[in-house]
Amino acid sequence: MELKIQGLSKTYRNGVQVLKNVDLEISNGMFGLLGPNGAGKSTLMRTIASLQDADKGSIQLNGLNVLKDKHKIRRILGYLPQEFGLYPEMTAEQMLNQIAVLKGILNKKHRRESIEIILEQTNLADLKKRKLGGFSGGMKQRFGIAQALIGSPRLIIVDEPTAGLDPEERNRFHNLLSSLSEDIIVILSTHIVDDVQQLCSQLAVIHSGEILLTGRTDEIMKMLQGRLWEKVVLKNELAEYDDKYNIIFTRLFTGSVIIHVLNDHRPDDSFSPAEPDLEDVYFSVIQSRAIEGQKTGGIHV
Repeated sequence: MELKIQGLSKTYRNGVQVLKNVDLEISNGMFGLLGPNGAGKSTLMRTIASLQDADKGSIQLNGLNVLKDKHKIRRILGYLPQEFGLYPEMTAEQMLNQIAVLKGILNKKHRRESIEIILEQTNLADLKKRKLGGFSGGMKQRFGIAQALIGSPRLIIVDEPTAGLDPEERNRFHNLLSSLSEDIIVILSTHIVDDVQQLCSQLAVIHSGEILLTGRTDEIMKMLQGRLWEKVVLKNELAEYDDKYNIIFTRLFTGSVIIHVLNDHRPDDSFSPAEPDLEDVYFSVIQSRAIEGQKTGGIHV
């Protein structure tokens, strides 16, 4: 499968341009769309899911025109939005059955067998008779994935799926997403850097509607190799260091602050080399765009 997005733009009626000439190519596996809240992630996901029109541009999924062939796309699409409604008086089994009918699975036996497989896959088999109103946050997220799997989709979109989950549920959710992405495209839209680093072999960073960075996750994480330095400083020293150095990341550590500084050379002997991770790259790219204050055309790795 290949999803190709070219020149996609969208401006809302209030004049805010939420997507600005977005270009992306996404193949099988887990793809992370990473950006802060308000960056345009959800708008892009809704547009790919054929739920929202673009002002200009194109989206092709294996030759299908996503913006025009909406009915065909929805047959092979699974979508878990950031917020989704449930009928609290229906059981998990009942609601999945209704969704399967809406997706065109009309053969009762086939529908029942498919739902049983999906309930097992999402660890909901023992809960299939429970009413959805009694589900915990983690159960609801697993049900969200279950409904997205109806109809054996070739493209799955999940928007901020781990927000509000406890560590155990989050880990279970990660394992489920990883197992799903072997033969299809799974797009993970999130502001949580760690989720993308753990799960996604490819990613894009979006900010203010623009793609700033796209490429393979392992290669992107090497961008700052040899240019990142760290030091532990006192809290009351932070402002002084911030004025003097290009600090891209800070983290509290036993009452002090670990700072990561981006510089071509060691700032001074008190700094140690730091091994960059995706969080460092992400914050450096976002910071760079904020400083520039103008379009640069993106960075590609």
